Amino acid sequence: QVQLVESGGGSVQAGGSLRLSCKASASTFIFKMDNYCMGWIRQAPGKEREGVAMITSIGTPKYADSVKGRVTISRDESSNSLYLQMTSLEPEDIAMYYCAAEWNHCSAGYPSRYWGQGTRVTVSP
Repeated sequence: QVQLVESGGGSVQAGGSLRLSCKASASTFIFKMDNYCMGWIRQAPGKEREGVAMITSIGTPKYADSVKGRVTISRDESSNSLYLQMTSLEPEDIAMYYCAAEWNHCSAGYPSRYWGQGTRVTVSP
């Protein structure tokens, strides 16, 4: 019922920046961001999925230690858009980045109920 569509991925030089976007919608009801926790999860080649950042249903952001200080998660409730602003990108940030959402609370820390198809980030040294 919930659809998530990511955009904004691409290729940048090391030290560059990207802003990822996630547009949320629902098929039979109006999606309201304050009813969901939402976040960004990435998976690098050969590695397990890693939570990057999330924002609770009441708007509190949380970050993984690996990216803290380099990323900012935010949301625009008027457009149901979730953003991830990334700076100082390095090759270790290369991954597929997924937007995810879960009703109200994230039972396992990061949202996992609904997923987008992902947007790829590459970084050239």
